[in-house]
Amino acid sequence: MDPAIFLMIGAWLKILGLLCLPFFLVPLIALTIPGLVDGFAKRMIRALDAFTGGALNAAMASALILVVSQLVVVILRYAFGLSFTWLNEIVMYAFAGMFMLGSAAALRDDAHVRVDILRPRFGETGRNWIELVGTYLFLFPICLRLITTGEQGLTRSWGLLEGSRESDGLPILFLFKTLVPVFAVLMLGAGLSVALKAALRLTGALPPGETPIEGEAGDEDGI
Repeated sequence: MDPAIFLMIGAWLKILGLLCLPFFLVPLIALTIPGLVDGFAKRMIRALDAFTGGALNAAMASALILVVSQLVVVILRYAFGLSFTWLNEIVMYAFAGMFMLGSAAALRDDAHVRVDILRPRFGETGRNWIELVGTYLFLFPICLRLITTGEQGLTRSWGLLEGSRESDGLPILFLFKTLVPVFAVLMLGAGLSVALKAALRLTGALPPGETPIEGEAGDEDGI
């Protein structure tokens, strides 16, 4: 296919990304001017958490595919002496999909392994500040770097509809490479949700540890 098509799609995605940039200011606005955007911030949290929840469902499906395909690989190899490249690639792709699509939900649910030995000693307020500052200083820049790095290579891969380098492999290597920017976008969404929660907790708009649940009752005029 003509790579120019995918360059055009990429250009529109860049415009969409630029239009989304003001949303990343909402946690800072909520922190500096309490009460001004609290209701909007809570709706953003619900939407972002639902978005990462959808990705988690896809990660769970990938995990199921991984288990089943790996079981088939083992049975074929050790019981019948057979091996298929395309089946091994399914295992690899499913494994990648599992953790790259599920990482955002793990961030949302605070399920990532933490190595910061000082964080628990700062108290609730200190932890919220760490979440807010760390998200802006580390998570957002790294994810933006992942999105912008390799843009030309990804466009070329889509233009060629790049497949496996093996003759009996799967013709979907271009989709596998797309997992990297998808992972970055999901992490940006989850990070924005984390920053919003931290800002609202610091201003008292959210009680400690509480996350707005979709469909919950609330006073929209007061938030």
